[in-house]
Amino acid sequence: MPSHSLGIVTLRLHDTAAREVREFTPLVPGRVSLYLCGATVQAPPHIGHLRSGVAFDILIRWLEARGNEVTFCRNVTDIDDKIIQAAEREGVHWWAVAERNQRLFSRAYGALGCREPDVEPRATGHVPEMIALMHRLIERGHAYAADGDVYFDVRTDPSYGELSGQRLDQMRATDDAGDSSAKRDPRDFTLWKRAKPGEPSWDTPWGPGRPGWHLECSAMSMKYLGEAFDIHGGGIDLLFPHHENEIAQSKCAGYDFAQYWMHNAVLGVAGEKMSKSLGNSLRVEEVLKTVRPVELRYYLGQAHYRSVLEFSEDALAEAAAAYRRIEGFVERAGEALADYTDSSDAPDASLPLSFTAALDDDLGVPAALAAVHAAVRDGNSALQEGRTADVRGSLAQLRAMLGVLGLDPLAPPWADADAGGERMREIVQSLVQVALDQRESARARRDFATADALRESLEKAGIVIEDTPAGPRWEVRR
Repeated sequence: MPSHSLGIVTLRLHDTAAREVREFTPLVPGRVSLYLCGATVQAPPHIGHLRSGVAFDILIRWLEARGNEVTFCRNVTDIDDKIIQAAEREGVHWWAVAERNQRLFSRAYGALGCREPDVEPRATGHVPEMIALMHRLIERGHAYAADGDVYFDVRTDPSYGELSGQRLDQMRATDDAGDSSAKRDPRDFTLWKRAKPGEPSWDTPWGPGRPGWHLECSAMSMKYLGEAFDIHGGGIDLLFPHHENEIAQSKCAGYDFAQYWMHNAVLGVAGEKMSKSLGNSLRVEEVLKTVRPVELRYYLGQAHYRSVLEFSEDALAEAAAAYRRIEGFVERAGEALADYTDSSDAPDASLPLSFTAALDDDLGVPAALAAVHAAVRDGNSALQEGRTADVRGSLAQLRAMLGVLGLDPLAPPWADADAGGERMREIVQSLVQVALDQRESARARRDFATADALRESLEKAGIVIEDTPAGPRWEVRR
């Protein structure tokens, strides 16, 4: 994405570790490294998963618009208890469950226009890095092996609990091991799980087994982004114990690890976090039967990323309608400017100050969208008043903003979302034009009954007619 004229601005982001919004300064000027906790692929994705994907995609786009080169790493947890249990229920290999669901996640991210990560490592492909990290922790006195398991000794980390704001003496015992009798402290968490009969396993110096959930993210993030990187992101539901344990094992191993911690709030239903266990999760493939992918992206991205977003069908419909108003102006402006070639009125594609200030203030998308809709209102007024140069300016500025938010209807993937139907659109356009010509002929001879009947027939077929000073225009009802 090309950078736009942004002036002298300072990006500020909320750092969970600092518990405040602070100025963002990358370790290497102009280059940003970002690690995002991806999915544990035991089931198909629901739209709650996609909220994180959209929020951090907007962050990446904004960082790039400000002239940064972003290296984006998002992991895949492709082995855990739930994946194994799902495979047992289905009578298939564990890797078949993981592979099937990983493809569904990739398809869902792509459907909503989220950028592919630069690297998408899987836990099962990074056992050597995990073994090396465990060796280092044991040598430094922060981990120990017991009966084939390897545990992190939380009492050796004086900072344990600081990320999530908890005190060790108030924490409950972890439940990440089947038999915790070998632990020195019930609050110690598992780095490596010893093999059980019939389960997948990998060889280690402490015996065969499989990764603990927390260990894998530390190993993979540092492999691809380095021992110190800029941003670690994920849902707020991962703050404890997952991210708390990540930072503990990484810091105790002697690494600087993440400089900023960003967390998006959950998507809720009736006041509860959306999850499979509640039975109220909405699968992406089902929701996309009711709205288009770009409309779902608008819905998931419209609230501030740290605000809980309550799902309802009405809210989704309102978001879809709001996006269609934006899209409608883009379409009408494109039609009005089709023959306008006066280069002396070249539009200013710079981003409005209100838009840049909003995103620089901890990624304030709601205020940024207010700037988007203001540009739409100004553009519609210019259209009505025939101010062609102002239409061009509004359209260019609007598309610059929409590009940052991943919502430009004239840019990929939305511009070519229905490329295969181009021939069908040409046919429909020809047929509709025939009906419109007949309607205009009927109106010219004052046969209003026939004209109204033609309009009603088109509307029943889903074609919305708008009579304008330049003649009738039409669009398919969405």
